[in-house]
Amino acid sequence: MTIKPYTQYCEAEILPLYKSVGWRNYYEHPEMLPKAYAASLCILGAYEDEKLVGILRAVGDGHSILFIQDILVYPEHQHRGIGTALVKAVLEQYPHVYQIELATDNTEKTVSFYKSLGFRPMEEIGCCGFLKMGQF
Repeated sequence: MTIKPYTQYCEAEILPLYKSVGWRNYYEHPEMLPKAYAASLCILGAYEDEKLVGILRAVGDGHSILFIQDILVYPEHQHRGIGTALVKAVLEQYPHVYQIELATDNTEKTVSFYKSLGFRPMEEIGCCGFLKMGQF
């Protein structure tokens, strides 16, 4: 497996990845994705035999904040260290960022995964998060 910058948005390889993990808002509104990818701070792809099997997309300023917006791995490729490699690669690329955040499903699987990478729930450090969803 190879982790490298994802530099050229290709709907034919990105939309199936979002569909495979059930992220409906993205594949039901595909016109949003090229714009989101173009405005991202960092996008990393995970490749096996030159096939994209996972992606991590981060937004932010790269100094005070980095927000891991998307991290997806094809279900048949999960539990093989790909997600871990993607997160570690972005953390290595931005080692001096003050605050690294993400939002995820509140399941035992996802909480355990991010805790294993050093992330802590906001309430553990006296914070809380807020979210306002837009309409499509």
